[in-house]
Amino acid sequence: MGVINLAAQSRITTNPADAHLKRLFPNAATISTHAGTPLHWKIYSVDPKTDPKAAPSAFAFWTTDVVPYERGYNGPTHMFVGMDTSGVIVGAITDFSTDPYADFSVYPPEFGAQFKGKSIRAPFRVGDDIHAVSRATLTISSATRAIRDSARTMAKLFLNPADVK
Repeated sequence: MGVINLAAQSRITTNPADAHLKRLFPNAATISTHAGTPLHWKIYSVDPKTDPKAAPSAFAFWTTDVVPYERGYNGPTHMFVGMDTSGVIVGAITDFSTDPYADFSVYPPEFGAQFKGKSIRAPFRVGDDIHAVSRATLTISSATRAIRDSARTMAKLFLNPADVK
């Protein structure tokens, strides 16, 4: 039996994030470089160059950078997620999916829109607080788990639990 070296796994690449960052954070004073563990962007309302005490007001990340092994019917769905420092999702954008039912399940803007304003403490249950689409259960369930699990992971790593709504 072989041993899998997870550290040797390469990053799942995605499309450039610039348009997604501008869409989710149009009023950001500054956005950091894509860095850290897991890879992410820090969003600032006040530029840390002018105010060294400025703290991030939000974070943005690819779900595939935070939960790279989440798979749908035919592989991962690349979701771009923004989350504020109270653990509320600013937005979720489907960027890429190889799932055959993605065109009518996770690509429509309505899929990502239902996550806007949702706390990471929400249940994220398909068919309950997340809309289900007939014939695309695996795709929608996987994308939902990717958003939920990556947002909760980022919150555990970077947010004060007392501040999470």
